[in-house]
Amino acid sequence: MQDIRLAIFDWDGTLMDSVGRIVACVQGAARDCELAVPAPTQIRQIIGLSLDVAMSRLFPLSSGSGSGSGSGSAFDERQIAALIDRYRHHYLHDATPSPLFSGAGELLHDWRSRGLQLAVATGKSRRGLDRVLDETGLRPLFVTSRGADEARSKPDPLMLEQILDELGLSPRQAVMIGDSVHDMAMAEAIAMPRIGVTWGVDSRDALSRHGPVAVVDSMTALRALL
Repeated sequence: MQDIRLAIFDWDGTLMDSVGRIVACVQGAARDCELAVPAPTQIRQIIGLSLDVAMSRLFPLSSGSGSGSGSGSAFDERQIAALIDRYRHHYLHDATPSPLFSGAGELLHDWRSRGLQLAVATGKSRRGLDRVLDETGLRPLFVTSRGADEARSKPDPLMLEQILDELGLSPRQAVMIGDSVHDMAMAEAIAMPRIGVTWGVDSRDALSRHGPVAVVDSMTALRALL
């Protein structure tokens, strides 16, 4: 991978150990909206998607509680908006720890010091991404980033295309690093090299179905690839 000039990271489940917090907040939002509470395994499948797509998959049209006037898509849009609002409320106040994975900061500093450009492509909103970049102190390491509300939801590759256009790079000059099949499929769609990590939401087998150049089990193994 000697021609790689840019490493693009997913955030949740790749750099930050936030899966438990996301699960707790989705479940809290469901309870607040008086909907059936999804199991953790169901929630893990939507991590990485934009919130509107994620909530629509977890709480389809047929899951409405029946409260409120009207029916069909108008009610569903209100339901999804309410779920997103409650999710964001819980995420701000939930006490579930969400630290960086061990070795993540060291890897980022090492790669940046050796001249590799770094970026983020995440299912978080811009507001949510800005918050964690500032809280972790990692913002100066990244040359650019895209949140889900600035493009289309993964696995659509638009956010990767936007990053490449901004930096004047081709897909073959970048690598996507993520823990979910959504990350792998997004990069696969534009023939961008991709690396799967197994400490997040999806298994080695699931990640491998999208033809990554590698699937790694530790931050040390990832660091050795570039």
